[in-house]
Amino acid sequence: MPGVLLVISGPSGVGKSTVVAELRERRRFHFSVSATTRERRPDETDDVDYHFVTVDRFKEMIEAGELLEWAEYAGRYYGTPRQPVLREIQAGNDVLLDIENQGAMQVRESWPEALLIFIAPPSLDELERRLRSRGDTPEEDIAARLSVSAEQVEQARRDYDRVVTNQDVDAVTAEILDILAEHEQGTQ
Repeated sequence: MPGVLLVISGPSGVGKSTVVAELRERRRFHFSVSATTRERRPDETDDVDYHFVTVDRFKEMIEAGELLEWAEYAGRYYGTPRQPVLREIQAGNDVLLDIENQGAMQVRESWPEALLIFIAPPSLDELERRLRSRGDTPEEDIAARLSVSAEQVEQARRDYDRVVTNQDVDAVTAEILDILAEHEQGTQ
């Protein structure tokens, strides 16, 4: 039986990375390594954290259809190589993608059986509190991120399979795993 492609998205500050880490603790997922054109940070390893490529190579990957999804963000390209995902799914392994809305919509088009789950904040006030508590988000970015987040939640209600609210990491992780189990029952 083929594996499941699980796509997780959500606004900045919603706790998505924490939830994804918890999902990986509780269930065996192949976590797809994205390709990017951004510079490698000192603590990152090529082909582990990202596949670091040049802009020219990334554009070649787009043209050749080698990417399941891709987006340009802050002048840099990010994308998910198609073949490793396909290989894992065909081998019966579940694959987890942590990607932005734009990429999730590309996945929806090319892989309609993927399960798309959007993690929403309990409220915009709570999201603002979380963004401020990070201490690394410039004040002018907070208002912009909150505006984008409100739009993302509305889009998610239309375009994702499910929207879950992250009030508590353990609870939302369990909810996502329950949704995944329901999805698997429906595809057998």
